[in-house]
Amino acid sequence: MTIDERFERIEHVTAGLAEERRKDREEFRALWRDTQRQLNDLTGKLADLSDRVTQIAEESRAADQRLRDSIAETDRRLGERIETMISAMGGYIREHPPQAPKA
Repeated sequence: MTIDERFERIEHVTAGLAEERRKDREEFRALWRDTQRQLNDLTGKLADLSDRVTQIAEESRAADQRLRDSIAETDRRLGERIETMISAMGGYIREHPPQAPKA
């Protein structure tokens, strides 16, 4: 093999290596862009999820407050009923005193 043939061979191999590196760079750039796009999509989905969790938490707090109000109202009405019943029992006992058993 002559020196010129060797130089041509080296140039050919070098050109092949340069072409491989160019293709690798293009592939890496495409992968980088795809990764960035996926990260952006994921960030958007996480923001949406965070908004939804906040909304559910607010709805839950409102439902809890309604339940507390309902329990308080039920407790108030039950207290009134018990008070009315005890007053009625007291009135009945006053009007109908217990009789001593006859022996």
